[in-house]
Amino acid sequence: MITSARWRRGATALAALALALIPAAAPAGATEPAAAPLVQHRQLPEPPPLEQVRAELDELVVEAPHSMDGYSREKFPHWIRQYGTCDTREVVLQRDGVDIVQDNQCRAVSGSWVSPYDDKAFTDAKLLDIDHLVPLAASWRSGADTWTTDKRRAFANDLAHSQLVAVSAASNRAKADKGPDQWRPPLRSYWCTYSRAWTDIKYVYGLSTTEPEKTALNEMLDTCV
Repeated sequence: MITSARWRRGATALAALALALIPAAAPAGATEPAAAPLVQHRQLPEPPPLEQVRAELDELVVEAPHSMDGYSREKFPHWIRQYGTCDTREVVLQRDGVDIVQDNQCRAVSGSWVSPYDDKAFTDAKLLDIDHLVPLAASWRSGADTWTTDKRRAFANDLAHSQLVAVSAASNRAKADKGPDQWRPPLRSYWCTYSRAWTDIKYVYGLSTTEPEKTALNEMLDTCV
C-alpha cells in the first residue's frame, strides 16, 4: 500500500514537473517571442537521510524482476522541454556544473563538471551523459511496465528527486541498466549518496526490489558515516 506521505511526495514531484512545463507568458505589448530564459543554477536534490532511507528500503516490495516484454525507451518520453528552449538534459548540465555558459538555445558551451561516479573532470558537455540513476529498463522490471505514459514521462524527467545526474559517458555506459547488485560507482565515497538516492526513487515511485538488490543497497548504506 502507498502511504499518505509517499503519495504526497509523489504528487509534489508531479506538480513541480507540470509547472515547469507551462511556457512563460510573453511580455505585455511584445511583438516578437521573448528570448528563451536561461536556466538558473539549482542544487542537486539531496536524498533523504540514512534513517529514513533504511525505513523506505524495508517497505519496498521484494519480488522477481518483471518481464522485459514490450519495453522500449520511447515509452519514457525524454528529454522534454522544461523552460523556454531548455530541455531536461540542459537543465541538469547547468545545475550540476560550475561556471556554465549557455547559448541562446540553452546549450552548454563552456563550464566544468566532475562526474560523481568516477571523479573525472570535464570541460566539454559532449563527453557527459545524463544518467537515470534508477535506469528506465530497471524501472520497467520493477513496476513501470504497468504505468501510464504520463507517469513514465515524469519519472524520466524528474528534477525534484535525485534521479538525474550528469556523469561521464564511460561510467554511464558501464552501468547501463544494471542494479546495485551488478554495478556500483567506481568512486566508493559516492556509494552512500547513490544507495540513498536509488532507494528513495524506488520508494517514491512504488517500485519493487529483488533480494540481491536489497542486500547490495544495505551494504552500500553501511558506508554512510
